[in-house]
Amino acid sequence: MDNCGGILQVYAIDGVIPVVHPQAYVHPTAVLIGDVIIDAGTYVGPGASLRGDLGRIRIGRGCNIQDNCIVHGFPGGETVVEENGHIAHGSVLHGCAVLRNALVGMNAVVMDGAQVGESAIVAAMALVTAGTQVPSRHLLAGVPGRIVRELSDAELAWKVEATAEYQHLTTRCLQTLARVMPLTEEEPDRPQLHPRGVAPLHLTRK
Repeated sequence: MDNCGGILQVYAIDGVIPVVHPQAYVHPTAVLIGDVIIDAGTYVGPGASLRGDLGRIRIGRGCNIQDNCIVHGFPGGETVVEENGHIAHGSVLHGCAVLRNALVGMNAVVMDGAQVGESAIVAAMALVTAGTQVPSRHLLAGVPGRIVRELSDAELAWKVEATAEYQHLTTRCLQTLARVMPLTEEEPDRPQLHPRGVAPLHLTRK
């Protein structure tokens, strides 16, 4: 059971059972299969699929794997997201490594044998081709992806804040997320949410 009262979609294969740290949050619509290891403080969002049915998937401490992401790999390989890795909505990771504090943008694809370096950023919709090595603290963008430039200190600081927002969300989900029936109308004095308040990256460049 998850903290919303739903049944987690967690499956063993060949006797190998996924491992989820008690301080990680996995949404009940996410699917974990086989050799999947998720560390503390990590958030796995709605619709994410982590299929460790061929190779191992290891998600480090304080990561986020957002809505509808797919994580998979070839037999005998390992797909890794290191500590504070940030994998945005709809991304695909296949047999690759995302190193500490790196970010993969929305709907990006990272292919087999590729490595996204420490504190690097892969832009939204980018394709990181097989075997590509993204240097630490650099931006990759485009299809196929190309190294664009070194990241600024402001961009790196934004990334840390964005990941901290998801780490806070992990705690919020574990403590307060609940399955409910919807209201039929807006109530008077409806409360507002109070997350940490990170702004979109493009606003930090103005």
